[in-house]
This record gives sequence, C-alpha cells and structure tokens, in this order.
Amino acid sequence: MAREIDRKLRLTAALLGAVTRKDLAAAFRRVNAATPFDVDRADKWLQGRAKPREQQVYEDWAKLLDLGRSAQWIADCDSEAFLDAICVRHQRDRDTLRAHVDRAAVLASPPQDRGQPIGGTYACYHNSISPYYQGQLIRGELTIAAAPAVQRLSATYEETMAPGRRFRLDGVVTQRRVLHIDVSDTAGEAQVVFCLFPPAPLVSVLAGFMCCVPLIGADAQPSITRIAMIRLPVPSQQLRDTPAPLSLQVSVAEDLISLGLPVPAPALADQHIAAFLEGGDAGGLDQIASAAYRALAEVFDRSWLVSAAPVTRSSTISLAERRTRGE
Repeated sequence: MAREIDRKLRLTAALLGAVTRKDLAAAFRRVNAATPFDVDRADKWLQGRAKPREQQVYEDWAKLLDLGRSAQWIADCDSEAFLDAICVRHQRDRDTLRAHVDRAAVLASPPQDRGQPIGGTYACYHNSISPYYQGQLIRGELTIAAAPAVQRLSATYEETMAPGRRFRLDGVVTQRRVLHIDVSDTAGEAQVVFCLFPPAPLVSVLAGFMCCVPLIGADAQPSITRIAMIRLPVPSQQLRDTPAPLSLQVSVAEDLISLGLPVPAPALADQHIAAFLEGGDAGGLDQIASAAYRALAEVFDRSWLVSAAPVTRSSTISLAERRTRGE
C-alpha cells in the first residue's frame, strides 16, 4: 500500500528545486508527456488527502528520480528510506534536505503558484574574472528553491574550480523590476550579486550581470561580467563534478547536451550565447585595475588628511608672523 506520498512528493520537489505544483508536474511531464500526474490532483496528494491510483504515476516517479528502484518500491517505502535513497543517488545532504522540507511552505498552497515558476537547476556560463583563467568561460550551478519563509525563494550558487575545491554560496532571490540574487559563503567573505532580466514565460534561461571579486586571485578587483543561466530538466551530477573552467574550444551547446538538455540547433545556440556573453565595448567583462584604484585613493587620501589636520593657534600666529616678515 502506498505510504507517506505527501512527504515523499515534497522531498522530490526539494531535490529538484521545484517551487510550485506546476514545477513538480512539469518535471513528471519531462519523463512522460502523457503522465497522469497533474496539478489539480497533486494538490490533494501533497496535503495527504489522497494517493495516486494510477500505476503510471509511480512508474514516471521512478524514472524521474533514477534510483534504480521499482515503481512499487517508490509507492511502498517509508519517507526515511526514500530520503536515504535519493540522497545517496544524487549526493545530497540528508539533514539539509529533510530540514528544508520540514520548514518549507506546503507546495499545495495556491499562492505558491503565482508568478513565474523559476525554481530548478541552472547551468551557468560567464567570462572568467580570475587572472588564472583569463579568456576562458567558467561554468557554475545555480539552484533556486522554496525558502522557509512564505513566498521567498532561496538560491545556491556553486563552482567546482578544482577537485576538492568547490565554492558554495547561499542567499535569497528577490523579484521586482529585475531579478536580483544575492549569495555569500558561510563566513561572509565571498559574495556574488546577480542582476538579471525578468524571466520570460517559459523560464528556460536567466541572464544578466554577475558582480563580485575573483574567487581565486591575488587582488580583490571589483568585477562585472555577463552571465547566461540555462535551466536543466533535472539536476546533473556531471555539473557538480566537472571543473568549472572550460576549454577555449568548448561548445556550450554540446556541454548542455551532456548535462541532459536537448539542444535542437547547437550551432545557433552557440552563436547566440557567444554574442550575449561577449557583447558590449568591454567584451562582456569589466574589471577595475588595482593600480587605478590606488592612484585615486592616494589623491583623495591627501585631500582628506589636509582637511582633517588640526590647526592650532600657535601655528596660525607663526604663519601670520612669517607673512609680516615677508618670509
């Protein structure tokens, strides 16, 4: 008999970064366009008021998660065994995923379906701001999911710069006239701000500016670069494992295909990605030279020191006496 369907669906949504019921239904449709999983019935399933009766729902669920388990196991297992299986298969932290589900608002709540469904995993491409990878593209991973606070979205940005050297920055998403994402590490030393176009209806891509200092580099140069974020059908372990710096000859379209996204016209996709990332007078990247900053600071440091220096009465009299004497 099917057990704890509501909690297992919420764990699935958290794993996939699905923010709304529509996001979750879309994930099922990606593995089976004719899936019986639909938004209206998911409302009752997520609230524990009903369970899927069609075996095909469990078959599609098994394909979606790719656990190597049967549809019957998906239906019958308890939520703890389910949590263990998805965390092992997709290399996610068990406690973090459980805590997320425990605190997050119920996906079945109608207000959660308002606005553009931007939740999910994105493969991100930007010009390198690190001097060690000058001229190369850097690939990162952005995950957007429901945050504990109602109607808030959380964001996690990650880059694997080398084996065992993975940067993880967490923060929040704000949707106004622009899409604003602000993330930082736990120590608060590294911070990245994304200022992006409002997403188009299908939310297949997010794009705009990335502002930060190099995560790897001797100088803390304020830098801004264009960035394109392509939403993937499902999270990709390859995206997490492969080093972020890409070779100069890389085809972004072929890279996306290897991550599980169908790209019908790779050459056209590469053309438009390159035009976006390399456009503008600065070639898509602008950095402030440390020498230019130091020269500016030296000029105004002197002005500040003169204006802040105390003027004593004796020094004023001494200056007046010198003028009288013609000195």
